[in-house]
Order: sequence, then C-alpha cells, then structure tokens
Amino acid sequence: MTSPSPSRSVLFIGGTGVISTACARAAVADGFAVTLLNRGTSSTHEPAEGAEVVTADVRDRDAVATALAGREFDVVVDFLTFTPDQLATNLDLLEGRFGQYVFISSASAYQTPPTHGPVTESTPLRNPFWQYSRDKIACEDLLVARYRDEGLPMTIVRPSHTYDHTLLPFTGGWTVVQRMLEGREVVVPGDGTSWWTLTHHTDFARAFVRLLDRPQAIGEAFHITSDEALTWDQIHQEVAAAAGVEARIVHVASDAIAAQHAEIGASLVGDKSNSMVFDNTKVRALAPGWRAQVPFRQGAAELVAWHLADPSRQRVDRELDAMYDRLLDAYRPRPL
Repeated sequence: MTSPSPSRSVLFIGGTGVISTACARAAVADGFAVTLLNRGTSSTHEPAEGAEVVTADVRDRDAVATALAGREFDVVVDFLTFTPDQLATNLDLLEGRFGQYVFISSASAYQTPPTHGPVTESTPLRNPFWQYSRDKIACEDLLVARYRDEGLPMTIVRPSHTYDHTLLPFTGGWTVVQRMLEGREVVVPGDGTSWWTLTHHTDFARAFVRLLDRPQAIGEAFHITSDEALTWDQIHQEVAAAAGVEARIVHVASDAIAAQHAEIGASLVGDKSNSMVFDNTKVRALAPGWRAQVPFRQGAAELVAWHLADPSRQRVDRELDAMYDRLLDAYRPRPL
C-alpha cells in the first residue's frame, strides 16, 4: 500500500485523549496533515508531534467557527460528541467542508446484555441501562438518517475498552492498586468470570488510520478491538502481578455496587459486567493483516510502571475506598 499524500488533511475534534492521541500520531506517521481542535488543557497527553493545534472549546460554536473559518478537511474525526444536539451543531458548522466525517461511538451501544457472541457490526444496538450508550446510539441514528437521506459521507467507529499507560482498566483506578499494594482485599464485580476485551491504544490506532479518507468506509460502522479476552479476575491478577503482589479478590454483585453508587453501577450493568468478545473481520477488510499486538500483560506492566514513576499519579479516592470497605464488610465470605 502506498503512503497517503501529505496534502490529505484530517481534523481531530479532540486529539489529546487516551485514544485520540495515538490516532493523531498514527495519522501523522501515515502522511496526513493533522489539525487538532481542543481546549489545550490536557496535562497528561502531549499533542502529536507534527500536528497543528487549534485552541477552541468545541462547545463554543462561535469560537470554533472563528478558529476554523474558511478551512476544509478531507476527514473530520469527532472524539468529543456525546449527544445528538452536539453532533447536529458540529455537522451544521462544518457542512460542505469535509469529505468524510468519522464519529467515535462506543461498543457499549451494542445489545446489552448480548444474546450471542462474538459481537459483530450487525449486532443490534440497544442498551437500556446506561444513558451514555443510549446517547451514542441516538448520534448513530442521526448519522445513518443523514447518510440515507442526504448522502452525508460518514463513518462510525465503535471502540471497546481502549487504554494506555495512564488509564487503569477498572473502576477506582489507582485506588484499587493501592489496596493491592497494602495487602487489602479488592472488589471484583459479579463472579469475576465474565469475559472482557481490553485494547491498547496503539493497536486501535494502527487499524483506525486505515479507515481515513477511504471511500469503502463511507456509510459503514466498524469496531476495532483486541482478540484477547480476559476474565475480570484475570485482569485484576495481571495488574497485581505487575505490581509484584497478589490480588485478594472478593466478588460482589454489580447490582449491589449500583445500590451504593448509581453512576458506577450504570457503567457496570450497562457495560462491564457483560461478557463482550468481538469479531474484527470487517475492519481487517480495510486493514489487511492487522491484529492487536500488545497483550494486556505487557499493558499492565506499562500501567503500573507509569503510576509508580511519580507519586502524584497515585491518586486514591477516599470515598470510593470507603465504599469498597462497606461492600467487603457486607459481602466478604464468612467462615463456616
């Protein structure tokens, strides 16, 4: 495959998040002229080297209009839209100024709980448990309608649980690891045996960039995930091993966690407590030979090393820590 011409341009709405940073770097490496539109406030992820940074709050229509006045792009990639109203505003503002609009949706939009697996792009979209997912589905519906009625050149991409060295994969982040380091028990939702798919952000980006400025991607939806599936017990055990300790696991029903913390409960019942394994055949049609290369064991080592390198990164949520203690007091197995 020949490299794209440097004249091809892509605007990232966002561009300094966990997923978007890796995607922006991949696009630069692939020869695209990359522009990042964001508030310029990320303290964790530096903009991709070689990318142009345009500073504006994407929620401020006038500021965005001024920042992008007179500019056109071959591709717009939207990482920061979460509701149909936000999407409609962006489409209206950029109308006629792009050749492809790539909307970052979510694999949590798929039927929850799934009735069968592996999940493919034709799996129905339905999540009655999590508003975030329902809003993403509504955004997809808007795009599909505009594509059918007006020929809007759109592509939908559904990441699953994608992480980098900064983002621990379980609720509570470093709070959970700190408990492990102190030899304290940790809460694992459900019975710990449901299958979950974790994808390293560099693996996601290598496939994602193959969808940009591709006519074959117009009107289509894709997910991009690792083929490695781990149980939640295994995920906690891999992180503990990377930290040089053992995970003392206590299983607590997701509904019980939801009763203690509604927001966390929604993300569990509406996403993480359900087994999700994916078929990536469709994206491989546009990214021949692509496979995820970073196993979570390697990713866990990166995660722990990054957090241990700087004490300021080791943030413990005291309220969440106390909630875990309450749950453990109620659900810890009692000796017979």
